[in-house]
Amino acid sequence: MCGKMSKSPSATIKIRIIAACLAAVLGFLVLIVRLFQIQIIDSEEYQLQAAETQLQVTEISANRGAIYDANGNKLAMSITAWTVCVDPSSIKNDTQRELIVSGLSEILGVSESYVREKSERNTMYAEVKVKVEKSVVEEVTAFATNNGLTKCIFIREDVTRKYPYENFAASVIGFVNIDYIGSYGLEAYYDDILSGTSGKLVSARDSWGQKMPYEYDELYSSEDGNSIVTTLDEGIQYFVEKHLELAVKEHDVQQRAACIAMDPNTGKILAMATKGDFDPNSYTTLPDSVKEEIQNLPDDEQGNATVQAQYDMWRNKAISDPYEPGSVFKIITLAAALDSNTTTLGDTFDCVGHAYVADRKISCWKTFGHGHQTLADAVQNSCNPAFIQIGLNMGVSNFQSYFEAFGLTEKTNIDLPGEATSIYHTQMTEMNLASSSFGQTFKVTPIQLITAVSAAVNGGYLYEPYLVQEIISADGSVVEEYSPTLVRQVISEDTSATIRSILETVVSDGSGRTASVPGYKIGGKTGTSEKLDQLSEEGEVEAYVSSFLAVAPAEDPQIVILLLLDEAQMENPYGSVVAAPVVGAMLADILPYMGVEPNYTEAELEAMTGKVKDVTGNLVHDAMTTLRLQGYSVTVSGEGTTVVAQSPEAGSQLSAGGTITLYTDESLIPKEIEVPNVEGMSVTEVNNAIIGAGLKLKLIGVSESASDQVAYTQTPAAGEKVMPGTIIEVSFTVKTEETDEDGG
Repeated sequence: MCGKMSKSPSATIKIRIIAACLAAVLGFLVLIVRLFQIQIIDSEEYQLQAAETQLQVTEISANRGAIYDANGNKLAMSITAWTVCVDPSSIKNDTQRELIVSGLSEILGVSESYVREKSERNTMYAEVKVKVEKSVVEEVTAFATNNGLTKCIFIREDVTRKYPYENFAASVIGFVNIDYIGSYGLEAYYDDILSGTSGKLVSARDSWGQKMPYEYDELYSSEDGNSIVTTLDEGIQYFVEKHLELAVKEHDVQQRAACIAMDPNTGKILAMATKGDFDPNSYTTLPDSVKEEIQNLPDDEQGNATVQAQYDMWRNKAISDPYEPGSVFKIITLAAALDSNTTTLGDTFDCVGHAYVADRKISCWKTFGHGHQTLADAVQNSCNPAFIQIGLNMGVSNFQSYFEAFGLTEKTNIDLPGEATSIYHTQMTEMNLASSSFGQTFKVTPIQLITAVSAAVNGGYLYEPYLVQEIISADGSVVEEYSPTLVRQVISEDTSATIRSILETVVSDGSGRTASVPGYKIGGKTGTSEKLDQLSEEGEVEAYVSSFLAVAPAEDPQIVILLLLDEAQMENPYGSVVAAPVVGAMLADILPYMGVEPNYTEAELEAMTGKVKDVTGNLVHDAMTTLRLQGYSVTVSGEGTTVVAQSPEAGSQLSAGGTITLYTDESLIPKEIEVPNVEGMSVTEVNNAIIGAGLKLKLIGVSESASDQVAYTQTPAAGEKVMPGTIIEVSFTVKTEETDEDGG
């Protein structure tokens, strides 16, 4: 019987071989597909992962460009700084780690736990301390070398930002943040130009994490940033800041103060300051008084309060804070009215202390009125009822047209971040027109107002204000220059000339007298605006902005200055009382600095004769005004706000142009000097005795043959105690036998 035959062994083997081959082919196909995915499709991802484990990339910071004033003074610069780093992958054992921890902690003044955490990171690079001084770097280097830790500790040379003048023009310059990126001010606006391009050093590492030889390194050089040359003049900025800071202290200004000085013929910003301000070298540091206020808040509110206080401190009030301009705006109303021929120089106005508009009573600052006035009188008196009439005569259409033409409905496009725009009536009622005509019920920024007024006095031409005039490369070559940008002509040159003439009378005969500077024709306008958005529950005005705008010289303007003090704590916060003396003091410093020669009138020369007035007990700026109008120069010794002594003393005879020192701190007052007895001495002997004692000498009756003369009287008398620098008047007579005997 034949059974069913089974497959032969050779057939089974063949099947198995074929199956194995198919499995191998399938496996190879899967492997090929996977390799294709890894090497082709996902190659960039795996290369990046490999690079991260095999390469160390060290960033090489570019030198940030400098910021210069118009005279080449560096206002911001990049300087070398050092960063101490550790390489955790190079630390061999815990003993070596603890040596690093204890050593760096002691040298760098940081906690051991902080250094230990850095040393235990799974990385080849960890910063321990940035911005380290060179002497500390040398100590760290010696520690690493002496202990065989040069592979574990290394120094990275870096750059940091330095502001050599500290808080000087801080709100304009701004600062760079911790990431070296421009924040606020010019640093932010021109960040792309200043920052440059960082470089990189790519270093290869072996499988043990050790750095491979230098041939495996690749260097990508950094490219330094360009520098900017500003229109700021360091000298003018200094004078502006000096007087602005003093004014804030004198009048306890609550909501900061701002000042802008502009070249009206180009739009160049010569100075711009906000006080209080900050030091961009330590831009997060708040004033002690603000810190104390924040510390008194609940713990959960302190964080937000700190951040808000810093933002407030950094904000540039001159461009970012719209305010009601008050009577300074009357310059614009006057220019528009004259240019539109709705008001003429021959018009007159009657003020009884108020005016009625739409059945509403609007008061003048002078409650019993100014009486009958010419147009010039109305400007000098800053009379609100007169300007209400001027505005109503002009009409809504004309007013709005000129308001827009003067650039007050849009930003000025100044090259700074954070510029705000105005808040104004788009649909005007008769009441809106009346209040707007004297600068209330709308808001503009200080930069908008000074730009508009510059157009009113420079011939009628509106220019864009700007702060940067050149961009220069690292080698000093000019990359780009910026020229003045003319926007439009707003009023005629004849109207502008009339405006200048009227503004001059405001300072010579009107409310701006305290801004006078002998030898110079100054034009100006006071302003005292009510903060109508801060009325009391009873509807009473509680806060004011005191301001003054000056044009100098009035006949040929080279500078326009706008100053505002926001909430000066004064019983009478009028701009004429609070702001005008400050601007007058600024101009007394600035005009000679600019090379503008004084030209004294006979009346001014006559006022310069006489004895030095007593200004002790006065606020510094009030004392300066009194002495300035006598023709004297003034210096201040001390940080106080009230004059406690003066030298020469009150009653002294001092020639015009002489210098008087005001002391605001009693500890700085020099000791009094005993006047030496010079009677019977020759001219030479008197000179040596008086000058040698620290006093000043005025000779009376000295002839060409001075060798034959001797002193016979002196004032003050010998033995009196006087301040250093006091003038001693000595009279001489011809030497005779009698005078020789009497003089001994």
